[in-house]
Amino acid sequence: MSRTTPVWIWGIAAALLVCAPASFAQSKAQAAVAKATAASSDIPVRDISGTWTPERDGAGNGGPGPASMPSDGKHEPPFTPLAIEKMKAYHPGNGVLQVPPSEINDPAVIFCDPQGMPRIDLYELRATHIVQEKLKTYVLYQYSQVWRHIWTDGRDLPKDPDPRWMGYSVGKWEDDNTFVVLTTGVDDQTWLDKTARPHSDAMVVEERFHRISKDILELTVTIDDPAMYTAKWKPLDKFRMRLLPETFEPNEMMCSVSEYMKYNKRMGFGNPTATNGIGMQK
Repeated sequence: MSRTTPVWIWGIAAALLVCAPASFAQSKAQAAVAKATAASSDIPVRDISGTWTPERDGAGNGGPGPASMPSDGKHEPPFTPLAIEKMKAYHPGNGVLQVPPSEINDPAVIFCDPQGMPRIDLYELRATHIVQEKLKTYVLYQYSQVWRHIWTDGRDLPKDPDPRWMGYSVGKWEDDNTFVVLTTGVDDQTWLDKTARPHSDAMVVEERFHRISKDILELTVTIDDPAMYTAKWKPLDKFRMRLLPETFEPNEMMCSVSEYMKYNKRMGFGNPTATNGIGMQK
């Protein structure tokens, strides 16, 4: 028997060695595509209903500002001169402009006023229940036990809406997994967040609810307010929320004026009944 290995065998071996890595890589890529396809098929189409909460416990309720743009001296939005001037009258209990409790004049803190939009998304964002109907989508918030409705009947934003705490909202589906909401007409007596960032009555807030999986929803909030900011900015950017079980029961978190008066006194906040300035002591 010849000790010389036939040339054709070496050719086959070489081909196997050359092709094996490519075939292996192709198989991994195919597997990844198949996995992604299977995962996307589990996402309900045009459905963000259910109860959602920040994926990381406590991530949505920080006083120093929203998750993507905290008021820490490093993430300040592009204020206009008018915004800087307006903030001189604001005395928050958090952020770079923080003052002692006796000087705080945040209406939501000393008067128990509604937070308004988009502050309801940017401070104390806890369990959030979304209900979808044909013409409206409702969002119910655990904090302060408030709710808002979003028109989904194809209408445009009103040109000159009456000011509201939560503004006037319309929404539409951008694709099967992305629900986009525009809100305008927010009363400018509210603060944008708990760190005293301002807004005008012409502000437009965009919320993007993007469901990336069956159990994860990403929320992006964009502020468009040329009177107060020289460019659009995102206080929340792909903020992740997880789906809670249908049996979840939220705690009651309501704002009671009588209890707030006692709390204000104990904390040494400004006197809510003062007449010489919002919440400032006489």
